[in-house]
Amino acid sequence: MIKKVVLFVTMCGVLALTALVQAQENGQGDWRESAQLMKLVDLLDRPQDGYCLDVVGTGNNIRFDMPLIAHNCKPGLAADEAVIHQPDGTLYFPAYQGCVTVMGLNSNALPYNALLLKQCGVDEPFLAASRFQKFSVNKTQQLQLDGTDLCITVGDVSKDTYSTEHRWRSLYMQSCELAQSHLSQWQFLKP
Repeated sequence: MIKKVVLFVTMCGVLALTALVQAQENGQGDWRESAQLMKLVDLLDRPQDGYCLDVVGTGNNIRFDMPLIAHNCKPGLAADEAVIHQPDGTLYFPAYQGCVTVMGLNSNALPYNALLLKQCGVDEPFLAASRFQKFSVNKTQQLQLDGTDLCITVGDVSKDTYSTEHRWRSLYMQSCELAQSHLSQWQFLKP
């Protein structure tokens, strides 16, 4: 029974976010004015564009069921990279009306937990999402999950996406103290 409830809640969330994507593509709302790129300070192996926080997919093929990644930054401000660091600490993707969420269990997040885009402030069975959606920029320019010692960190290996012109890296939580600065220091930029 619990599996059915969890599946139902998950499917409702995916359907709601999909509907929001379709509404945005039909011209409802203008997120481009307030959104920015969340870009890694170190350009790593992409001196021409660097890496940005990214939702997997494009257009009608956005994948809310897959972990967020670091993707080479695209020209301009694409919906899947447009984020606002809200005053309450949430990392909000206005085009999808979703928040970056650490995939902790109940009320605990661990190093190496992935991040997904979920509805903002909505707790689900086994996921206290509202607890895992607030981040602060710490003194070393890392994005730290509030109430923890965990920071958003990029993997040290990159691979091609669908094209050899594009690269991606994993994105996960790591102890802020252990996270290498070139893989965990972020900036918010208007393209």
